[in-house]
Amino acid sequence: MAYLKTESGQQVHYVHYRVDDRRPAMVLIHGWGMSGDYWNSAVEALAASGSSSIVLDHRGCGASDRDFEDMSIEAIAQDVVDIVSECGVRAVVLNGWSLGGAVAVEAAHRLGNAVKGLVLTCGATPRYTQTDDFPHGGKADDVAANGAAITADRANFFRTLAEGAVAEGASPALISWLERGFLASGPMASRTLMGLADLDQRAILQGFAFPVLSIGGAKDGIVDPDISRRAAEIAPHGRHLVLDTGHSPHLEEPAAYHQAVTEFMETIA
Repeated sequence: MAYLKTESGQQVHYVHYRVDDRRPAMVLIHGWGMSGDYWNSAVEALAASGSSSIVLDHRGCGASDRDFEDMSIEAIAQDVVDIVSECGVRAVVLNGWSLGGAVAVEAAHRLGNAVKGLVLTCGATPRYTQTDDFPHGGKADDVAANGAAITADRANFFRTLAEGAVAEGASPALISWLERGFLASGPMASRTLMGLADLDQRAILQGFAFPVLSIGGAKDGIVDPDISRRAAEIAPHGRHLVLDTGHSPHLEEPAAYHQAVTEFMETIA
């Protein structure tokens, strides 16, 4: 367990699980309002297959400080870059879930040659909202409306969000766990969410020379499943995998998810 001290003085929590420093480490970047704890089983699966991992808590989430002035996707991506440097890791594969996918793409852009691969887990990238030339996702105004709804009624909003983050039939225990994660996020975390309104990472994805595995949930009710497909199509070396899950494949179908991720790592290591 360690903390990155940022230029503004606040700290970002991370953990480096070392297994084999000769192989690329996977950096696990959680979804909005969650924490690194939601990657615990992935850490175990990666370690069993011989891969190290680095897990962080976004600004305003988990054990990271709450009082950051800059809560942007770009700021969190720079935290990822700085944590990779602080860990002394020279080769990484980034894995971003939901909004964490957007963070992962931006961080990969900044890390350059250190990145050997990218996994998008129901990633909110390259866009989360529709434009004339991107008919997938919701409307930009919906993002702002969600921020207002969080302020107005956190308890009911997060209960509904937790239920929507998994496919129908998910266990009550999993839904409750997700709900607790959302409720534990800081009061300014919704500022990060606002960055999805006009996010456009298509040009960045097009420039990646490394392999990209975009994993979508066939029953995803938060990120349009077509977004994960388009991400794989845009990346020059992209591959699309669809699992029969909602928005949280690593939690809903962990065995199938971990197999896909560890096999992807084997193609890189």
